[in-house]
Amino acid sequence: MARTPAGSPNDPRGAARFNEERATYTVASAQPDLEAGIKAIRETVKTLKPVPGVYRMLDARGDVLYVGKARALKNRVANYTQVQGLTNRLLRMVSQCRSMEIVTTNSEAEALLLEAQLVKRFRPPFNVHLRDDKSFPFILLRADHEYPRIMKHRGARKAKGNYYGPFASAGSVNTTINALQKLFLLRSCTDSFFSRRDRPCLLYQIKRCSAPCVGRIGEEDYAALVDQAKLFLAGKSGKVQQDLEKQMQQAAEDLDFETAAILRDRLRAATFIQGSQAINAQGVGDADVFALAAKAGQVGIQSFFIRGGQNWGHRAFFPTHTKDVEEAEVLSDVILQFYEEVPPPPTVLVDRALPEAELIEQALSELAGKRVTLSVPQRGERRKLMEQASRNASEALERRMAESGTKAKIQRELADFLELEGPPQRIEVYDNSHIQGAKAVGAMVVAGPEGYLKNQYRKFNIKEAQTNDDFGMMREVMRRRFSRAMEEDPEREGGTWPDLVLIDGGKGQMSSVRDTLEELGIEDVPLIAIAKGPHHGREGREVFHFPDGREKTLPTNSSLLFYLQNLRDEVHRYVIGAHRAKRSRAITASPLDEIPGIGPARKRALLLHFGTAGKVRAASLEDLQRAPGVSDAVARKIYDFYHAGS
Repeated sequence: MARTPAGSPNDPRGAARFNEERATYTVASAQPDLEAGIKAIRETVKTLKPVPGVYRMLDARGDVLYVGKARALKNRVANYTQVQGLTNRLLRMVSQCRSMEIVTTNSEAEALLLEAQLVKRFRPPFNVHLRDDKSFPFILLRADHEYPRIMKHRGARKAKGNYYGPFASAGSVNTTINALQKLFLLRSCTDSFFSRRDRPCLLYQIKRCSAPCVGRIGEEDYAALVDQAKLFLAGKSGKVQQDLEKQMQQAAEDLDFETAAILRDRLRAATFIQGSQAINAQGVGDADVFALAAKAGQVGIQSFFIRGGQNWGHRAFFPTHTKDVEEAEVLSDVILQFYEEVPPPPTVLVDRALPEAELIEQALSELAGKRVTLSVPQRGERRKLMEQASRNASEALERRMAESGTKAKIQRELADFLELEGPPQRIEVYDNSHIQGAKAVGAMVVAGPEGYLKNQYRKFNIKEAQTNDDFGMMREVMRRRFSRAMEEDPEREGGTWPDLVLIDGGKGQMSSVRDTLEELGIEDVPLIAIAKGPHHGREGREVFHFPDGREKTLPTNSSLLFYLQNLRDEVHRYVIGAHRAKRSRAITASPLDEIPGIGPARKRALLLHFGTAGKVRAASLEDLQRAPGVSDAVARKIYDFYHAGS
């Protein structure tokens, strides 16, 4: 789906729609200062006109504090200088503001969409955030092959074909695709695999593909299956099932029991797909449903995805930075940020009236390229569906709060057990992996109060440590990690310094890390090493090593022990995956890759001519010059590379 005129200001066509200005007034102090903030905003107001656009408030370091949109920028920004009408939250924001950035747009709807984009990009602390690290999967029925392929798809929708979604999870997509394969016998293999087949694969044997790759079905018959699949995914499953029932009855009457059995299995697959839809959404068509629940200052939003009257999954969201923000405004912000990733359906159902609902409709219509309606159901099936979404939102929020309470308790126990000043907000866990010192890799995983921060994981290719020196590898990882931290954030204000470093290992690893940090002048970062107990595994008693040589253990049924074991297991998983990937790349690598200026085409030509990389190395200059596709200059370069010291 192409981006509409309300797209990103970075778009090549954006210059005609957006005009970005920077109005900066920075004071020396970075401390909150209401007068300084008001003065900076007033300086910006002098440069503004009453036109639509988006404004960004920045602190003394240039970090974005808040992103807002306005129908008339001059009037909206000037309101922040009237402190009598500001809430405590806005007063805190203004007191930290030292400069502003302005983007003008052609309409308020464009400003609304740009605001959502910038909030997702910068994650300002005074905006509501829809924090959801997982992209939504779709089913793609490709249209760039005579035998279209059905597949799972994530990311930009660039491939030619029909997209169906969003689905709530990859598991729901996989289950649906498996059932669709049984129902319509569509291929799921890649085009290259398809072109190489000379006999049917296993999917044909288990009746999940019609084997068009080897001519077991003609193009016309396959196209009929594709049309049926499109009807089914568009919500017209009843017609598809009726057709299958008629074909099955006809096959039975013709005593073609094998065909009748295949059609029976296809009907069962159709029934399975419909039976897996726990939500009754008949008559709703294509719609997304959003319901909000709030309790004790926390907000949960439940979404249902309905396409063609079929339930394609549901997901709960828990937006952050919602304190002192009206519930309807929170829901509006979440919906706009959600549709930055997902194309809007024709109908969006919400459980309450939203501020500027007409403007939101206009913005979503621009995103979708067609009319999008925002409505609050009052009666009938849609109202029942909304009531179900509201119940799910309340239950999801209660589960979340119960989990948060448990997590907070574990964090307090962790602080007590490891003798920390308070519950850690950022935990970094380290490990390394190698085979006899070869292809060594170090890894860091990061955990916060709400779980793992996977976008902050890091891998370290070990370059300096000696073979099979675990302690040296850990020293190298720590030196590189904290040298960079001292360079990039010496004041420790960026939230990138850990409150706790957890090392997988025993006394040796602990002393290596402790000494390395002391050499860097870092003595205030809490360290702990976790070593497996005498029996190894979860039945053993893990031993926790402190920098001063003390050791502690936890009861085997301790929830805190399970939490720390999970942290260790996560870094194990990550570092082993990185190590395996490095080994796989090494297996497919060639010595010819080391020669500068030798690309894939020349490498292939040399290997075809000489047979192996070893024979290329042993070849004379004359032999290299006779190789096809190799000029005299390239031959000389290859020869000199291997014989530089001779």
